[in-house]
Order: sequence, then structure tokens, then C-alpha cells
Amino acid sequence: MADLVSGLLICLLAVQTIQHDGNRPRTKTNISSVVKPKTFKGWRNTLNHTNQLPARLHPSSNPWLYVNPEDPVTAYTTGILSTRVIPSTYILAMLVGVPSNAYILGFLRVRLRAKSVSTVVLYLNLALSDLLLLLSLALRVHYHFNGNNWIFGETSCRLITALFYGNVYCSAQTIACISLKRYLAVVRPFLYRRLTKTTLAVGTCLVVWFLFGAAVVPELLVRQSYQITQLGVTTCHDVLPLEEKSHSSLMQYRLMLVFLGFIVPFLICIYAHVAVVYHLGQSGCDWRAFIRVSTLVFIIFVVCFLPSGILHIAHHIRLFSSGDDRLYGYYRVAVCLCCFHSCLDPFLCLLVSKTPASELQFISLREIPQRPAVMT
Repeated sequence: MADLVSGLLICLLAVQTIQHDGNRPRTKTNISSVVKPKTFKGWRNTLNHTNQLPARLHPSSNPWLYVNPEDPVTAYTTGILSTRVIPSTYILAMLVGVPSNAYILGFLRVRLRAKSVSTVVLYLNLALSDLLLLLSLALRVHYHFNGNNWIFGETSCRLITALFYGNVYCSAQTIACISLKRYLAVVRPFLYRRLTKTTLAVGTCLVVWFLFGAAVVPELLVRQSYQITQLGVTTCHDVLPLEEKSHSSLMQYRLMLVFLGFIVPFLICIYAHVAVVYHLGQSGCDWRAFIRVSTLVFIIFVVCFLPSGILHIAHHIRLFSSGDDRLYGYYRVAVCLCCFHSCLDPFLCLLVSKTPASELQFISLREIPQRPAVMT
């Protein structure tokens, strides 16, 4: 049935092309070629027949994409998952995360006077990244509640998409840097003491934001919004023609970003947490309270970031190998967990700082009594 519908659409496009050949110069544009978008299959249309737009679409110069009515794009775009569940999750994350991250920015700014300036700098970087991520959700909430119909223009679509995904990776990388710093303080304390901690922390944050820029620039350079004629909506980032020259390299680029922005930070966090817990467990001091809190923070990180990372990789592999796009809806739900992590970070930071062996004291080994078992 899908092949039949596809064939009919291609025939209709061919007939329209023949009818208009006499009214315009001949071009070499391939109108009816099938493309593989990031999410759902579509057909690229370069004709600008504004008088044939569905009722919900206003005449514009945005390119059209045709989709198969039986493909998952229709169920996703019109279903309750994308029009109610996802935006409601975003609203909840914003209501909790925006004020809490704003508060933690002020709280940590006061802590800059403490000795462990380097740790505070990393937490400030994390809070700033989380705040930008949550603020980028505002327009996407309207987009989803409006039936996945983007009305704010192409420029804002590119900007919001870049901020969203760039800050997801930025948060994961900053958490990995905090874990690595904790690992050096416990497992390699003599090396840690020789480091210029504040300079290293500032340099690390600059590297993280450089990677953030590398992640967002490609999203800013290509078109993100397309009109879906059958559904009467303009999607933002959800349907992209990756077989076109302007989008062809995005799939490989995004897989590389998943590797650098998620897999590497995730492996660093696993190794650092296991090593820290092991060394503290072997010491003669009672670190049980800190180990419990640190383990809770690590578990929340895994629960929030692991599903989206796995589904992102699996989605791109299936899309690249067979054109199967059915995992995209599940991936979008998993991304909501990353937003929840951004609103939980301030509470986790406060929780760690309130433990008997608070991280701000723990990181600065000069403030800790003799701990022979940890120092070895």
C-alpha cells in the first residue's frame, strides 16, 4: 500500500511538472526524488504553489515536503504523545528548573570566595548550560501544543534547535569534567595538588563551550523548517531531507557528536565513579554518607542520559541502513529525561554540598584530615 501511494504521488508530481513546462524555463531540478530525513521519509517539492496550500498553512517561501500518510510521521505529528505529553513534560521541567538554576547561579557566585574556586566554576558552567537548555523549551512548548506547527520562522527554528541540542551535550560534558576532577582528587591526589586548579577549570569550561559551538554551527547553517502539505503543518527539525546536498553530511556529523557529547562523557563518569567509590571504601574514614549521595547523583545521570543516547544512536543507524524512522518518537520522549536532569542539577548540587563530607570540602584536599588509605 505504501508503494502504491508513493507511486501515485510521484505520478501527480510528474503531471504537474508537465503542465507547467510551458509557463516556465526548463530546469534540471529533480522534483519527485525520495529523501531520507532525520526523522521521517518525505518527498522534496521545489514548486511554490501557494494557492494549493492547506488551510492551516499561510503562503510562504518555505519548501514543501511530502510524506506517506501511512508512515510514522503522521501518527507522531497528530498523536497525543507529541501534542500533549512532550510539551507538558517541558513545562514541568521549566517550572522547576528555571528558578532553581537561577537560584543556584547566585548561590555558587557567593561560594566563589571559598577555597575551592575550581569546583564552583564547573558548577556555575553546569547551571548556566542547564538554564539555557530549559529556556530554549519555551517556543517548542507552543510548537507541540499547536499540533507540531511552527509559526516563528526559520531563523528562530534554527536557533532553538541549536541551543537545545548544544546544551544537552554541554551539560553531559560538564558533569564528566566534575567527575574527572573528583577522581583526580581522590585517586591521584599528588597529581591533583600540582595542578593549577582554577586555570584548569576555566580552560575546561572554554573547551566545553567550544564543543558546544561545534555542535550548534551545523544546525544553524541548514534549513530546519519544512511545510508538510498533507498534514497542514510546518515542522521544525522533525523532518529533514538528508539526501539533499545541504543536509547530506548531517547524519554522520550527528553520530560523531553523540560519540563526543555522550559516549565519551558517559564512560568517564562510569570509570570515575567506580574508582572514587572503591578508594573511599578502602579508606579508614567513614565516607558512607558521601558515597550514598554520590551514587544517587550518578544513577540519576545514567537514567536521564542513557536512554536518549542509546535511542539516538540506534535511530541514526536504522535510518542510515534501512531508512526506518520508527524510533524517532521514542527518542523524543527520552530527550525529555535530559530536561528533567537539567532541573534536578541544582538540588543535587545542594544535596552534595550538605553532606558531612561536602564536595566543596572534599575536592580541596588541604581541608581534609590525614587520610592515608586514600592518598595511596
